[in-house]
Amino acid sequence: VQLQASGGGLVQAGGSLRLSCAASGRTFSNSNMGWFRQAPGKEREFVAAVSWGGGIKYYADSVKGRFTITRDNAKNTVSLQMNSLKPEDTAVYYCAADKNPRRTVVARSPNGYDYWGQGTQVTVSS
Repeated sequence: VQLQASGGGLVQAGGSLRLSCAASGRTFSNSNMGWFRQAPGKEREFVAAVSWGGGIKYYADSVKGRFTITRDNAKNTVSLQMNSLKPEDTAVYYCAADKNPRRTVVARSPNGYDYWGQGTQVTVSS
């Protein structure tokens, strides 16, 4: 089971990036998925999550209105479109998957996820 995150990079404040997470080894079409981030010296924090069916989405207050999480179950991928980026968005971004199929509660804590990608660096310059 592997989650591969990609799409990070260096961007100026106000710019956009699109992160993608590809799952392999098993299907995650029945799993809730999430994005988290961790800045140097800080704890890993919730960014966004989407239910297995795509109908429920949650966002951290700090990214609401700027970030959009989507999933494509046919391709076993989840994406995070990040617009109007700010220097405080700088962090390593991780995608995560819940191992429990069709869980009705979409977790917003790292403890609610069992599989993690390797992370992709996002750096926003001022």
